Amino acid sequence: MASRRSSVAVAATLLALVLSGCGSGDAENDAAAVTVSSPDPLPAHADAGHRRLDQLVGEWSVHKETYVAGGTADKPLVSDGMVSRWRWIAKTGNNFLQEEVGGDHGGTPYYRMGLLGYSPTDDRFEWSTVDSVTPMTMSYKGIPKSGGSGDISMLGEFTDPGVLGPEFVGRTIPMRTRIRLESKDRTVLEISFIPPGRPERVVDRVILTRRK
Repeated sequence: MASRRSSVAVAATLLALVLSGCGSGDAENDAAAVTVSSPDPLPAHADAGHRRLDQLVGEWSVHKETYVAGGTADKPLVSDGMVSRWRWIAKTGNNFLQEEVGGDHGGTPYYRMGLLGYSPTDDRFEWSTVDSVTPMTMSYKGIPKSGGSGDISMLGEFTDPGVLGPEFVGRTIPMRTRIRLESKDRTVLEISFIPPGRPERVVDRVILTRRK
């Protein structure tokens, strides 16, 4: 009888050890699972160029004037009903801002998506857009060491499909985007074309007013 009680006690002790070990492993696994699944905090911008662009994040009411593609200097296409939304793209480490704007402009549906970034190596801003007007990517880069300038000014070029008239079809047209961060609640974006042999001219102006 004593031997049987001893065997039972040993078995109970072994079972307790096994259960204790299982419980410890589960706790460690649960802790590890919590650690793995916890989201990392968004990275803070280490440079002044990216921090400067923080001002654009949010929703904006759009006043848009277009002086080509149906508009003229005397009678531009004008709209006031569109909304522009800017956000950091977290999957890029918050290196790029995405803008999306859509609505009605000049009596036709309009859409644009843009990516705006800052190159610390070159100390310049870079901007690329696609829209429902021109069947091509429009890309711009600031000159090196221009990141601290008052306005954000970026240069590019495109092959004219006829926007400036038949005499420029197929020709390379230099262009500029200028972004003026006037205040936390107002931003102005201008696109200028520089046709060969002609002075630079503003072809599109957007005034963004922050939505409350």
